[in-house]
Amino acid sequence: MPTALMVQGTTSDAGKSVLVAGLCRALARRGLRVAPFKPQNMSLNSAVTAQGGEIGRAQALQAQAACTAAHTDMNPVLLKPTSDKVAQVVLNGKPLEDMDAVGYHHYKTLAMETVMAAWQRLQQRYDYLLVEGAGSPAEINLRDRDIANMGFAEKADVPVIIVADIDRGGVFAHLVGTLELLSASEQARVSGFVINRFRGDIALLEPGLDWLEKRTGKPVLGVLPYLHNLQLDAEDAIDTAQVAKDTRRLQIVVPALPRISNHTDFDALRLHPQADVHFVAQTQRPPPADLVILPGSKNVREDLQWLRHNGWEQYLQRHLRYGGKVLGLCAGMQMLGATIHDPAGIESKAGSSEGLGMLNITTVLQPGKTLRQVKGHITALGVAVSGYEIHCGESQRQSDTRSFLTLEDKREDGAISADGQVAGTYLHGLFDDAQACAALLRWAGLEEAREIDRDAIRERELERVADCVEQHMDLRQLFPAGFAAA
Repeated sequence: MPTALMVQGTTSDAGKSVLVAGLCRALARRGLRVAPFKPQNMSLNSAVTAQGGEIGRAQALQAQAACTAAHTDMNPVLLKPTSDKVAQVVLNGKPLEDMDAVGYHHYKTLAMETVMAAWQRLQQRYDYLLVEGAGSPAEINLRDRDIANMGFAEKADVPVIIVADIDRGGVFAHLVGTLELLSASEQARVSGFVINRFRGDIALLEPGLDWLEKRTGKPVLGVLPYLHNLQLDAEDAIDTAQVAKDTRRLQIVVPALPRISNHTDFDALRLHPQADVHFVAQTQRPPPADLVILPGSKNVREDLQWLRHNGWEQYLQRHLRYGGKVLGLCAGMQMLGATIHDPAGIESKAGSSEGLGMLNITTVLQPGKTLRQVKGHITALGVAVSGYEIHCGESQRQSDTRSFLTLEDKREDGAISADGQVAGTYLHGLFDDAQACAALLRWAGLEEAREIDRDAIRERELERVADCVEQHMDLRQLFPAGFAAA
């Protein structure tokens, strides 16, 4: 049987995803077959596997850390919210249906069967499985029929470590309180604690660590330092931290839509030394820009209405009059078209919306979802590109409108306006390729754009996390066989 460990957190964003990635890389360095697993993820940042299945972006990153191919078994249940009360349920990489919170709560008994089947398949293929929980195991209202935290750990008989973020404050209350709210069997399952994002002199923390171990009877397995400017894909929340830059920069503005999806599309731009990316929220006024990018959305018609309500239509028209460029990604491209039809109520109430009218295309939302990895080239710029598609709409160009991409299977994708100022595509990951990113920045007005290798940065950061984990955690205690010679 493989060795397994589950990482749970006292809160969301305590560091579970990054810790699992670091542990995966640390084990993979020793030539061990290791895979990540997250029973249930709720996120609008997703990735497409080579087999055409959709999983959480964090699990795709963790698979890369584990030096293995991403697979839908690594995230058998993905929830993609379309509103505050409804989410699309993605099962084994394919959309099942939209459910409200009550409906999904009752469905979780069946979802657990899917989770355990995927778990058992991974057990047959790997030596070690690193499991990530969701949110906190101490959320009392979610304990019944839980499949994301202790409910899964108990069912699969997996030991658990609990990570807490000391940078938020109250770390001892978080850890003790979380443990106290678990059942007796769940408490016994906890192997120890990890304190994350510590700054300062460890000697000042040691009295608290001694108290914590005495109070709970659980060891502190590691204190991880704050890794400044960590440049890895976010599981869900938008990272607005500014990266230090020192040259003339292209100004890029992105509306932070209420249902923005796959905002990891912009990570490569955020890290580019010649680009500044500004996410603009509802209460903010968009600044002048060279390039405005409309991102993906899980509810395109309602987010289009949000744009109009917040003055973006007038802003975009003024931006174009002054010679700026506009790019739409996936739902962003749909918004730039003439109309969006949703006759079956795929994302919201059935009906149609008038688009921004900046591209001569029409879109119809349809049941089912296009999920595939693709390669091709940007027709107008003559540069190769690769990425993935995640969308439930089909867009038709008018005969007088050029496509933006030509794909390997001879399909044409997206559209570009006659004056070359406005373009759109269904392709996610457009900026991850260094050459394509540089070409798009030149199109947007940056004359001498550098080529920045996003994947090399990601690899460098995964190695950095693994180094930190190996230095500051007792991995021999967690994985005695894997680290026996360490």
